[in-house]
Amino acid sequence: MKFSLRQIAIFAAIARCGSVSQAAERLAMSQSAASNALLELERAYERPLFDRIGKSLHLNSDGRGLLPSAERLLGLAADIDSLLAGDRPGPLAVGATLTIGNYLATLLVADYLRQNPDSPATLHVANTHQIVASLLAFDCDLGLIEGEVSHPDLHCEPWLEDELLVFCAPGHPLAAAGRADNATLAAQDWILREPGSGTREQFERQVARQLPRVQTRLELEHTEAIKRAVESGLGIGCLSRLALREALRRGSLVEIATPQFALRRRFYLASHRQRHESLAMRRFRELCARFTAGARDTGELALPFIP
Repeated sequence: MKFSLRQIAIFAAIARCGSVSQAAERLAMSQSAASNALLELERAYERPLFDRIGKSLHLNSDGRGLLPSAERLLGLAADIDSLLAGDRPGPLAVGATLTIGNYLATLLVADYLRQNPDSPATLHVANTHQIVASLLAFDCDLGLIEGEVSHPDLHCEPWLEDELLVFCAPGHPLAAAGRADNATLAAQDWILREPGSGTREQFERQVARQLPRVQTRLELEHTEAIKRAVESGLGIGCLSRLALREALRRGSLVEIATPQFALRRRFYLASHRQRHESLAMRRFRELCARFTAGARDTGELALPFIP
């Protein structure tokens, strides 16, 4: 065997970071040591793994082919380390889309850390497209995403069920009406999530296609900003029931009934098909499953799940 586990770890880190300096910083080693380890690996097999363009590195076809196997090997090594260290999970990296990240994922990761105090964990919150990119690049172990993603390299399993709501401020004319037809909705100013988010994609599929037009007044990346804009009377919005739960309870926002739209959706637990499932990943999956069972029992955090 011509390679060492350390060389494989350095290769994978460089592939994930896109630069030797960032990988060296992540691995707490010098840049020259990281660069030399990569060169030794490539020379041992007389096979470059990166295309070198100026000072930047880009995975070539051999490197892309090696990366999934390298990640599986490193996952197995982490499991062996955990077993020898006394069943202690290794590091866990979770990605969550904005709605889930703001209202659920932080609680889940905090619960995971309480149960596994010696296991470091990170949470990356971004929109759906960014979390999918992180999963494909092996930057995240698991992703909690809004809506199913069709990609051959990703496995998506149903987790929770949610629903989008159309809503307005209490003083808005539609608040008193309680419901709105398509012609009325087409005449409104909309405050919407940005393109690339799961919420926006479902709005486009289920609402925008049925309206003669959509007058978008603002596009914002954060649900709280959208809620504040709608509360101030700038227009109407469409967000997750989960994100609106407290505002609806307080009466600072009002639901507009839109039975003509199919606004139920699922949250999914996503992972790369070729990634080894580490002990940390298994424990987090189990935590998510218990959360799902609790949501079904109470109906408090999600609608009843429909298979």
